[in-house]
Amino acid sequence: MSKRFWIVSELYYPEQSATGYYMTGIAEGLAAELDVHVLCGQPSYSLRGIRAPVDEQRKGVRIHRCSGTTFDKNGLLKRLVNLLTISISIALRALISFRRGDRVLVVTNPPSLPFVISFACACRGAECTLLIHDVYPEALVATGILAPRSFLVRILHGWSKLLYKSVANIVVIGRDMADIVRTRLPSHSASLVRVIPNWADTEQIVPRPRAGNRYLREWGVEEKFVVQFSGNLGRSAAIETMVAAAELLRNDAGVHFVFIGSGVKREWLERTVSARTLVSVDILPPQPRDRLCELLNASDIAMLGLLSGMNGVSVPSRLYNILAAGKPVLVLAEPGSEVARVVLEESIGWIVDPADPRGLADAILEAKRSPDLLREMGLRARAAAEQKYRYADSLELFRSLLAAGGAGGERE
Repeated sequence: MSKRFWIVSELYYPEQSATGYYMTGIAEGLAAELDVHVLCGQPSYSLRGIRAPVDEQRKGVRIHRCSGTTFDKNGLLKRLVNLLTISISIALRALISFRRGDRVLVVTNPPSLPFVISFACACRGAECTLLIHDVYPEALVATGILAPRSFLVRILHGWSKLLYKSVANIVVIGRDMADIVRTRLPSHSASLVRVIPNWADTEQIVPRPRAGNRYLREWGVEEKFVVQFSGNLGRSAAIETMVAAAELLRNDAGVHFVFIGSGVKREWLERTVSARTLVSVDILPPQPRDRLCELLNASDIAMLGLLSGMNGVSVPSRLYNILAAGKPVLVLAEPGSEVARVVLEESIGWIVDPADPRGLADAILEAKRSPDLLREMGLRARAAAEQKYRYADSLELFRSLLAAGGAGGERE
């Protein structure tokens, strides 16, 4: 009986969110050589309401979609219900479908999913590899959902240690994440944590001239210095600092801010920009992925920002496509975070404290005054995308890890 490889994620094609995009890329890339199956949910984020086939074969991957509630994810209670229903639905399908010798890659989205899949793997004799996109419970603490010393946080810490010990391998997408995860493992097991970064889409996203960009023309900012934030306006994003910097620069008519995306902070963003009459700020909905190249090129510099306390907890996936577009970066992040390390290593932008709007405003003004420096940073950004963050390289790391198998069983 041939060996099967399972990718387990709530989000998968046709979802175009970051998790859906990357998990689809992994599965389809592995399917060229391996028998790949996917367990996922129905579209529930960017394509919420669309019904995809329950069972489908696409690009060599056999997709098995499970049902769950698809309430608006911006409400905590509704999001919790979604999390529980899809996790239970996928777990039941896993218990039926997994068999001895199968190898499984499960992502931490939703955070309950790895626990039920690890259990299903143990019951069915399959080998489980954990892919960490967000570290819990730290993500819940940093975003203010849970108090740092709460009883629930202590419980979740204990559960995460048990989870990490139960899987064959752990993959993280940032070096700062690896530092946190290794502290929860025995010293002799720390080497089983692998860093496989997300990749840049260097084929579809390329640097393009500013002149003639349709977005800049539509927004009426062709003559402005455009600072762009594009991505998830979620709880972890340092949107408040970005808006405060925009307010500090409100009298500089040459600087324009554009926020593109959705998330729980979008309503606050719209309300605040209106209340403070920040005419230099535009807020736009998420754009189609097939226009991402033009969108990322509709800026002079890109912004990325995580709240204080997010070091080692998450890595903004948009970073890599910003590199592909050859754009310099303004990063709100703590020293030592993966995104800050990349900016420093490649000399492609500015790093600002997540709670320092004055520092962000000053960095924007410095960037505006330095067109030659921005051009050099853009060239280095594109070179980094082509040389260090290629799809083929990330895929090969996953292929070698899953094909070889891990230690299996519980680690001491």
